[in-house]
Amino acid sequence: MKKLSLCCLLLLFLLPAALQAQEVAPSAAPNTADDSVYIESGQDTVLIKSYATRYDPRKALLYAAVLPGLGQIYNKKYWKLPLVYGGFGALGYAVGFYQKGYKKYKSQLFDNINEAPNNENFLHPVSELSTGQLRTIVTSYRRQRDFWLIMTGAMYLLQIVDAHVDAHLKEFDVNPNLQVSLEPLIEQDVVLGRQSGVALIIKF
Repeated sequence: MKKLSLCCLLLLFLLPAALQAQEVAPSAAPNTADDSVYIESGQDTVLIKSYATRYDPRKALLYAAVLPGLGQIYNKKYWKLPLVYGGFGALGYAVGFYQKGYKKYKSQLFDNINEAPNNENFLHPVSELSTGQLRTIVTSYRRQRDFWLIMTGAMYLLQIVDAHVDAHLKEFDVNPNLQVSLEPLIEQDVVLGRQSGVALIIKF
């Protein structure tokens, strides 16, 4: 009986404390909810998300794949357009130059083979090149043409990657106070003495 009465008294003491804890706990929940809502709806977060949605990396990649340079226009990096089209122009000129030479010397090689199929020293009447020399020249021009064709394909892929990565970088907030400058530098060293030079200063 004594043990039962002690248990009843203990329950009577603990019951009000448990009820009080249940009443206090719900009051703390709104504060936590308010804090989380405040963080999610902060001004900086909204600004970063709205700025990032203006530049979709997938759109930039698609535009660059459809038409070289269009991805750079989408990212508003107009200064890259001369690099893109200048690069394609130079590569196209190189491909055309070696293709023209390849066709020219290949035609002369066929003329030599038709005139003297078993004579590698037979000279072409126009270029005065032997059959052996024409074989070497034709092979060289073909390799150069194929190389510059591969470089043209690499240039195409490079401008696609550039547009895609550039659109991704638009998501990062850049510090407007960031400055990079070159300034004269004079140092006094115990061992080497007085030294002068140029220092790269980064301020942020």
